[in-house]
Amino acid sequence: MAKADSNNTNLAPNAIRITTAKISPDFNTIFGVILTFALISVAILIGESNANFFNIPSFLIVILGTLAVTSISYTWDELKNAGAIIGNTLFRKRLAPSVMALQLMEIASLAKKKGLLSISKNNQELRKDPHLFKAVQIVTDGYEVADIERILSQDLDALVERHKRSAGILRRGSEIAPAMGLIGTLIGLVQMLADLQNPESIGPSMAVALLTTFYGAILGTAVLAPMAAKLERNSNDEALLRTLVLMAMSSMARQDNPRRLEMLLNSELPPSQQISYFD
Repeated sequence: MAKADSNNTNLAPNAIRITTAKISPDFNTIFGVILTFALISVAILIGESNANFFNIPSFLIVILGTLAVTSISYTWDELKNAGAIIGNTLFRKRLAPSVMALQLMEIASLAKKKGLLSISKNNQELRKDPHLFKAVQIVTDGYEVADIERILSQDLDALVERHKRSAGILRRGSEIAPAMGLIGTLIGLVQMLADLQNPESIGPSMAVALLTTFYGAILGTAVLAPMAAKLERNSNDEALLRTLVLMAMSSMARQDNPRRLEMLLNSELPPSQQISYFD
């Protein structure tokens, strides 16, 4: 259980310290992708065969075909951020929910002791977290509790929807890639059957045809689907932080006792991240 940072006692009476999320590599994703391709490469290398596992037409059918078909399902504005979407699976903002909860407890405790306007003295510090700053501004501006909950809930829903669309692009690609591999295989089979009078070409042609299914399975199963799942996981983490902010701002607007807020926050936090602020 996380506890309040003892270093906060060295701050000025009305001071709040905000810890911002740090962008760092997601080593689980990076390691998983590298290990997957390493295992496939080792399996190919140790096999007692002279088969060539690289074929440019098959590769292009799967990669470009997946991009083309996926683009049909989405707008250009959604697709132009595809690079950033993939980057979000390899690099992510990290901020423990317990850290956010403790920061919210500091803000709520200061508001209870000194009044809501006392928080405005910390605007420069609060600007480190744009969403938190916006939420605090809404409270200090005197909005009704219902309005605060509606505005912050809409922000949360918009965030979840954006992340859902981003994950949906990768999820859609993971469904299309194996299908494009099958299409490439059918093309290869047709070409092979058209040249049956040459028995020597049947084996190599069949191998090339199957490579598109191989590429499609790897792209869909080993790359795109896991990345979509990781985006959904990251979205849940960020949504939890936004939910904590929503609960804290509503509690402050109602002028609840901070101890009640602590209980509310702990009800949303997983057991390993629950806080003990007043200890």
